[in-house]
Amino acid sequence: MIIAFFTALLFAIALALGTVAWRRGRPLFDKGLADARSQFMHLLPRLLIGILGSGFLAHLLPRDTVLAWFGPNSGWTGTLLATIAGALTPGGPVVGYALGAAALKAGADFAQVIAYVTAWSLLTLNRMLTWEMPSMPMGLIAVRVIVSLPLPFLAAWMTMLAR
Repeated sequence: MIIAFFTALLFAIALALGTVAWRRGRPLFDKGLADARSQFMHLLPRLLIGILGSGFLAHLLPRDTVLAWFGPNSGWTGTLLATIAGALTPGGPVVGYALGAAALKAGADFAQVIAYVTAWSLLTLNRMLTWEMPSMPMGLIAVRVIVSLPLPFLAAWMTMLAR
């Protein structure tokens, strides 16, 4: 139900933006449509690979290992391992979310997957090394990491409470 709601919401937003562009002139609308088509064609192979990869990965992950490390009985150790895994996972959403979905299918607990995705979103070492360190002062990066570090654990804890 929630997926249908957000799909409809995004469609309505895209339709509204298209209408605004159309009213401002056909050339603007055509340029926006061309950009959208280009981005769609750029993303489509990545989405396909990510979806196929997560489907195969879910069946290739050793279920006993996933249950032991990230399962419902893994507790805070599983949350710590999921946080470390999230911080070490390179790549964009196709990689991060696909791995999270595969881990869920292989038996990982929802709280550990939430910790993984949160850490992947906030603490990715790859992004820090390639983008943040060359362009921002180390003090700012340190403050961002220190502030973000407890968030995967907080997200996992809140998920555990919600059950």
